[in-house]
Amino acid sequence: MTTMILRVVREITEAVLLALAVFVLLQATVQNFKVHGSSMVPTLEGGQYLLVNRLVYLRVDMERLSRVVPFWKVANEDSHFSLYSPRRGDVIVFKAPREPDNDFVKRVLGLPGEIVEVKNGRVFIDGVRIDEPYLRDRDTRSAVPVKLRADEYYVLGDNRRQSNDSRAWGPVPEGYIKGKVWVVYWPFSGAQIMNVARLSP
Repeated sequence: MTTMILRVVREITEAVLLALAVFVLLQATVQNFKVHGSSMVPTLEGGQYLLVNRLVYLRVDMERLSRVVPFWKVANEDSHFSLYSPRRGDVIVFKAPREPDNDFVKRVLGLPGEIVEVKNGRVFIDGVRIDEPYLRDRDTRSAVPVKLRADEYYVLGDNRRQSNDSRAWGPVPEGYIKGKVWVVYWPFSGAQIMNVARLSP
């Protein structure tokens, strides 16, 4: 009888620990996000719920890692993205530069080191106009050229006429980026699968 009780207690403990491990892993790698407003129409619409992949842009501190990995030394303080850095066309969630308590969702257009300029609604990177097939309506506003630092990204909403973005408050620091939009999970529809597939051109 005692052996049976111990077995049941052990199985329950293992189940609880496994559930806890899964919960912690999900919290570390995935974030829920609700879209507010219409700045990303037609790609994303207000009221939609998204899953954001936090792991893809996770920063790895190479110097700290070298302290625990035998025979591996890093001379300078350095860090790298776990998988890859944000790329042009990625739809990301980040802390709003002027309101760090709020999160925004926009599309990455300018990458570190580039010069970004918006002329009559057209985006130019280092003087070359880029194609944006995901836009439904074009805005005709312009924005002054911005030279991005090594840790800055220029982001814009897909609905340029109603988007509060880098044209108004400048680039997004790398440390503010939380993750890449992965999937719309509510409301779910077949048409939305196509939208998610088009998040990055």
